[in-house]
This record gives sequence, C-alpha cells and structure tokens, in this order.
Amino acid sequence: MTRDDNPQSAGEKAVFDMRSFLELLKQSGELTEISSPIELGQIAEKLDAAEPAVLFSNVGKEGSQLVGNVAGSRSRLALAFDTDEAGLLQTVLARLANPQGATIVDRSDAPAQEVVLTGDDADFTTLPIHLQHGMDGGPYVSSSMDIVLDPRNGLTNVGIRRLMVRGRREAGVDLVAPSDLRAIYEHFVSQGEHLPVAFIVGSHPVDHVAATMRIPVDEMELMASLRGQSMPVVKCVTNDIMVPADAEYVLEGYFDCAGHVEAEGPYGEFLGYYGGVKMNPVFHLTAVTHRKDPIFQTSTIAGANIALTDSAQLIALRTEVTVWRALETAIREPLNLHATTASGGMYNIRVSMRQRVPGEARNAIAACFGSLANVKHVFIFDPDIDIFSDAQCDWAFATRLQAERDIVIQSGFRTLPLDPSLAGARVGSKAGFDCTMPIEVARSIESKVPAPPKFEGARFDSVEQAMEDGPKTFEQLMVAIDTLDGREILPVFDDLRKSGRLGRDGDGRWLLKDVEDQQ
Repeated sequence: MTRDDNPQSAGEKAVFDMRSFLELLKQSGELTEISSPIELGQIAEKLDAAEPAVLFSNVGKEGSQLVGNVAGSRSRLALAFDTDEAGLLQTVLARLANPQGATIVDRSDAPAQEVVLTGDDADFTTLPIHLQHGMDGGPYVSSSMDIVLDPRNGLTNVGIRRLMVRGRREAGVDLVAPSDLRAIYEHFVSQGEHLPVAFIVGSHPVDHVAATMRIPVDEMELMASLRGQSMPVVKCVTNDIMVPADAEYVLEGYFDCAGHVEAEGPYGEFLGYYGGVKMNPVFHLTAVTHRKDPIFQTSTIAGANIALTDSAQLIALRTEVTVWRALETAIREPLNLHATTASGGMYNIRVSMRQRVPGEARNAIAACFGSLANVKHVFIFDPDIDIFSDAQCDWAFATRLQAERDIVIQSGFRTLPLDPSLAGARVGSKAGFDCTMPIEVARSIESKVPAPPKFEGARFDSVEQAMEDGPKTFEQLMVAIDTLDGREILPVFDDLRKSGRLGRDGDGRWLLKDVEDQQ
C-alpha cells in the first residue's frame, strides 16, 4: 500500500464516513429513524420489512446505536457515488481508472480509535450483535470488512465476511470458498503462524463496494480510488494492519493457525437460502476500537425480500463492473449491463448491446460466462430495450427469441454449492438467451415498435403535392397539410382512387401511381 508518512488530520476526509452518508439518506427521505427502545431480537424483523435504511438509536440494554440496510437499494448506492442509478456503473468504472492512495494519520486524529478496548475489555457481548435468521448458528456480525496483509506480495487484501459470535472473544468466519483471504490464511497455517486481521464495522457504502471487488491491486488503495481521493488510515492497536481512520468500529484479532477446526453456521446466505454447517477457522478478538458515540452496522442478507438486501445490491454492482470489463474486449458496442438483485446479484445478467454483425450476441454470452463463476443465465437485448424493466425484458424474451435458435447451453462449469438446483453436484450449467431481433427482420415494419404519432415533417400545399414528393405515411400527410384531424385527407383519396392514381408501397405508405405506365 502506498503511504504518505507525513501525518495529517483525518477531518478533511470525513465526507466518506458512514454518519455523513446517513445524513444524506435522511435528507433524501431514504432513512427511517426509530428512537424507542428495542431489543436485539427484534431488529431482524424490523429490517426484513423495511425498504429504506433504518437507524435505531436505543438498542438493547446498553441503548446502543445500530443501523441496517444502508446499501439496500440502487438509488442509495448511486447517492453514495454522487450520481444517479443510470450513471452508477460508469461512475464506478471511471473512479477505478483514476487510482488513489492512502494517507497515514495520527492516532489522535483517527475517530476510529477515540475509544480503545483491549484484553478482557475487548468483548463481543458489549456490542449490539443480533440474531438475523431463525436457524442461524448464533448472532452474526454481518457488515464486517476484513483487512489482512499478504506477506507474499506486500499488498493489503480487503473483503466482506461475516463473523459468527460464539463467546466473549471468539467467533467463526466463513473461509470455505476459494478466495484471496483463504489462500493467505492457508499460507500462514503452513508456516504455523496466526493470521492478523482487522474487521471494520460501520463504513460508507463506497468502502463496501470496494471490498466486494476482485481486482489484483492493493485493495486499500482500491477503496481510496472508489472514494475518488486519498483515504486516511491508521495503524491498529494490536497488529500492524492499516485501517480506515474514519470507521465507526474496528475489531482487531487473528485467525488461529489450527485450521478449519470449528463448526460455523447455519446462516441465511446471499442467494436466499440457508448455508449449512461448515468447519472453519476461529477468530480471536484482541481489541475493539471505536468512536465515542459509535453506530454499529448490520447488513440485510437473504430472506423473501432478497432483491432489497444490502448483499444483493453490493454483489450486483461488483458483478456489473467485472462483466463489463469482459464485454469491452469481447464485443464492439456494449451499451449497458444489469445484474438482477433478485438473483442474488450475480446469477442473472442482462446486457444491452448494438449487434453489428451476426454472432456478436453469442460472443457477449461467452464473455459473460467466463467473467465470473456464478454468472449462470445471460440475456442479451437490443438498444431499444430498457434492461432495468422486467416488463420490457419479458416482452423481448417472448417476441425476439426462438428457443431452438437462440438459446446457448454449456455445462461443466465451476459453481457455488449454495445453489440448491445443483442437487449436490460440483459443477453446473450455464444458459445464454439471445433476445435480440434477428438481423434479417430488423429493417422491416414488423420489427418496429408502435408509438403515438409525433406529427413532425415537411409541409406542402396539398396532399397530392406531398405524395408527388414521394411515398408518405398517413401521419406525414397530416403534417403535410398542417392538420391534426386527418379526415380531410379521405376525400382526396376518393378522387385519386377514381382516377387510378392512388397506391401503396410494401410498408403501407401512400403514393401516386403513374397512370400512363399502367396503360
């Protein structure tokens, strides 16, 4: 991680702390505030039924502050990046193209370390950690970003992982799936060493988006890049990891080098179903640091409202960034991309493109298949289809796709065991759906979408003069004689028909026939 060793105040960067974003949500009407006392066990039900973010100011016996569902809509993510929903993907891509670094600040200037608790005072049971789903193995810290240093290359690795709390200073962490963190952990295990780690709880949504990315760079600098400016960092109290100085909480500790030895789970996973019990490493808590008036953060995950969860929205944006980069090299004109949140944010992908030659839609499908393991179904649409509209996509799927010709099915791909359709299989299938209009049909009137008349075009002295200029639609004839009625054209048609001069072309436009050529 590139660092500026001249300490400075973190205050100028405070715009990217979570509480500043909550104020933006309040101003935009996307934050519900609940000040009445509420038990920890009641939090999950309140969040499950909520569309806005929810800030609880009197939680549990300590009267803690807790916020949830902060990133649970595309509009809130767009607000975090100071753009609108339509411009969100391109804004993220533009910031990724403009790398930023991190700036070390004094501990006295780091809000994240205003309060420092170590030893017996570092205690999970003092934090407002709640049970999220009825069959979960215990209370989970669900909004935690993990930060570790990879000694093999000197880079900082950042991700998002839950912690299943099972004691005052012990928790389980899910390290079953292939990941950079798992590879780093296994390196430490092979050396017989514990892996130092810091978990950040309470961050601006931009930081969470960065933590989902899979880009081979120092991921603390990646977080700064998505902020669009240098990020203030401070060294942990009990290890050498640099963490965001403007966080609400930092949970310091280490993963035990004993390996995957403790049962973790079940847990309601991002795909909408429970993940079972797995053997995983143990996290040992060595310090808790936080602001003087901290706001703990929880994420919404799984459940019947999966499309409106933090996890689905964050994963969808990460998926769009990853797939877009693959499309840029595979086809000439990708236009837009949408990873549906109801599919967990990565299983169903919609692509808008301008197909210039036959076969480009299939190239796009192939690029999407290879971009991410969990991309399962790919739908390709023409530029006239709004890929964020379920109704328009359903219409194109119904009228532009022929199953025998336009469905691409491939098998034998690595996949995620959380998908219950696998029925225990280790590999799965992917399907692509070419919902573009066949090129040979695209120029015909049968491919045109009806719309109300706009009454735009050239004026003429008469209907006959207009048709002498060339074939005209009835709308163009109305424009030609400057009428919004149209019935006055019909007597003219009667006269032209009697004289044998009224005709139509293949697209139904009205024209004048040459009587002499007919004789």
